[in-house]
Amino acid sequence: MSALASNENLKIMVIDDSSTIRRSAEIFLGQAGYTIVLAEDGFDALAKINDSHPDLIFCDILMPRLDGYQTCALIKKSVKFRDTPVIMLSSKDGLFDRARGAMVGSDEYLTKPFTKDSLLRTVRNYTTDTQEK
Repeated sequence: MSALASNENLKIMVIDDSSTIRRSAEIFLGQAGYTIVLAEDGFDALAKINDSHPDLIFCDILMPRLDGYQTCALIKKSVKFRDTPVIMLSSKDGLFDRARGAMVGSDEYLTKPFTKDSLLRTVRNYTTDTQEK
């Protein structure tokens, strides 16, 4: 029996303080049939993650209150969510940002603004294994 047989069963969290980025991700992922959970910053995400149990998390780096690095580190320290893939989002495409993201446990790095294709390709890279289980 497949636990995740269709896109509708996959839940993706998008954490970004930009309403434009959240809305773009919501439209692109929604059109592909995914369930989307939106969060405005790290604190908002941590409050929602336990209830929503996302299969994949996109997390902006530069956010007020709790930045993406801190948010990712807290998610990865959680026994319940440490295996959940976290994809860092940033408008910067620097080696330092990628290295710092890897140090806190992020699984990948996606540069903003992302395209629909790049966003969906990233999702497929991390959900194909989940769907086959």
